[in-house]
Amino acid sequence: MNELSGLGKILVFTGLIIAGFGTLLWFGGKIPGIGRLPGDIVIKKGNFTFYFPIMTSVLLSLLLSILLALLRRR
Repeated sequence: MNELSGLGKILVFTGLIIAGFGTLLWFGGKIPGIGRLPGDIVIKKGNFTFYFPIMTSVLLSLLLSILLALLRRR
């Protein structure tokens, strides 16, 4: 029974992470500065646009790491 309880916690946590990323993508264009940081790569050629948000990813990773570290201390 303990194995299933642990699996349930993992599934709920994974679902929350996916929902969080979905919300970020949904509202990402409305948050000032997100996706337009120096270091984000945008290549436009004709009707093709390639976008790779390197600095946005680094910033979000740093913020999530700090948040999770604070939550673990409790």
